[in-house]
Amino acid sequence: MKAIGLTEFGGPEVLRVLDLPVPEPGPGEIRIRVHAAAVNPVDVLVRKGIAFVSDAEPPYVPGMDAAGVVERIGEAVETELRVGDRVMAVAVVSGTHGAYAEHLVVPAESVVRAPAGTAHPEAATLPMNGLTARMALDLLELPVGATIAVTGAAGAVGGYVVQLAKADGFRVIADAAPKDEQLVRALGADVVLPRGSDFPELVRKEAPDGIDGLVDTAGVAGLAIHAVRDGGRVVSSAGGVDVPEERGITVQHTFVPQYARENAKLERLRQLAEEGRLTLRVARTLPAEQAAEAHRLVEAGGLRGRVVLTF
Repeated sequence: MKAIGLTEFGGPEVLRVLDLPVPEPGPGEIRIRVHAAAVNPVDVLVRKGIAFVSDAEPPYVPGMDAAGVVERIGEAVETELRVGDRVMAVAVVSGTHGAYAEHLVVPAESVVRAPAGTAHPEAATLPMNGLTARMALDLLELPVGATIAVTGAAGAVGGYVVQLAKADGFRVIADAAPKDEQLVRALGADVVLPRGSDFPELVRKEAPDGIDGLVDTAGVAGLAIHAVRDGGRVVSSAGGVDVPEERGITVQHTFVPQYARENAKLERLRQLAEEGRLTLRVARTLPAEQAAEAHRLVEAGGLRGRVVLTF
């Protein structure tokens, strides 16, 4: 099968087309014929040898988000899915096991139907990004009616956080650059404030006692934590960001592989997308052979949605 991977860590140029054996599903597993794989910032870290580095020998195949068609179902799988069904899946990268490939085998719990009416590239933007947002809100452990802030709200994960938070019944204060303000309002944020060093002060004007929780997807929690009330909660999805705890505030980080088999949560994301309560945003599609260019686009930043590779 065709896959996109690397034999040495480095810049985008290390990504190349590989010819790998087609994986066979074992008990409890499903094989997907992948038609689209989203390109996420974590894929850049895999390429650089920073994230999901294992003892496996190269080559390494990145990719945590896939959409395609059920191709084969292994033994002892209890599922309503059938061969030929359109699906989306989350993959935990390990060695050659990644979504940048024509065929992907994953646990049955990591697969659900694609949202009705969506194309493969759209569906590919939801599993890992949506589960990251879901995990962030779960870690906050806040009651309905709580007020939270979301940084990086115009980004792929941040946008899902805003929409899921509204579905959960939270009041949402979000940041946005001027060009993104309309987008973030359309996602459902109750209050949209300018990004920057004044954000905590502006939040305090909207919530004088401080917000109950903060979801940081932009790596600015060290600053934004000043908007959180004493005893509040912070969750960061920005890897490698060290946030000192202060004033009794609890700080946690998302690690989405812990949710990779949370089938019910993935199914709920599908339902919300079908209901129009989650917006699937594709910034650009590229053929898989142009993965290096896709990584350059992701590293350049400023995307509103995900770049998606097609197979």
